[in-house]
Amino acid sequence: MNQTEPTNDDSTDDPRAEQTAAAPGAPDDDRLRLSALEAELGKVRDQLLRALADSENTRKRALREREDAGKYAVSAFARDLLDFSDNFRRALDAIPPELRDADDRIASLITGIESMRQELGNVFEKHGIKKIEPLHEPFNPNFHEVIFEAPGTGKPPGTIIQLIEPGYVIRDRLLRPARVGVAKDDGHKGEGHKIDTQA
Repeated sequence: MNQTEPTNDDSTDDPRAEQTAAAPGAPDDDRLRLSALEAELGKVRDQLLRALADSENTRKRALREREDAGKYAVSAFARDLLDFSDNFRRALDAIPPELRDADDRIASLITGIESMRQELGNVFEKHGIKKIEPLHEPFNPNFHEVIFEAPGTGKPPGTIIQLIEPGYVIRDRLLRPARVGVAKDDGHKGEGHKIDTQA
């Protein structure tokens, strides 16, 4: 009798055997795949949030630049007009007092020049241009330019004692610094002068 003996062949056509063989490894593969997908999703989410933040920052920067351009576009033009305004002041200061009262025609001319200078000042204020006249204030290097220092003034060091030329700002930005003279520190450091009464 020829009996076929059972063979211990691993290869079989039974699909259940394949599932049984693959089953122990399948959940690990799924977990690895899921972890990889979650990591990829985290990267994409991070990139999206960064892109949104960059977009928002760019939008805010563009808005700020547009506002600045609107506010300060006339800065160069305004700076040139300051010399024109100074010339009005110089013209008025150059007229001697006796000439002002000598002739009605000259008095009318002076009144006209003063009116034009005042109107120019009104236009400056309308557009946010303000004069800086810091007499008796502490020196501020952001808005003032020292032309000279004077000792023995009795004022604290750095106090503005003379305004040589007014400064101007447009809104919060400097157009021209005020040119000033300041009290010099003469070494007394606010103690005042002491008189030596001993001979």
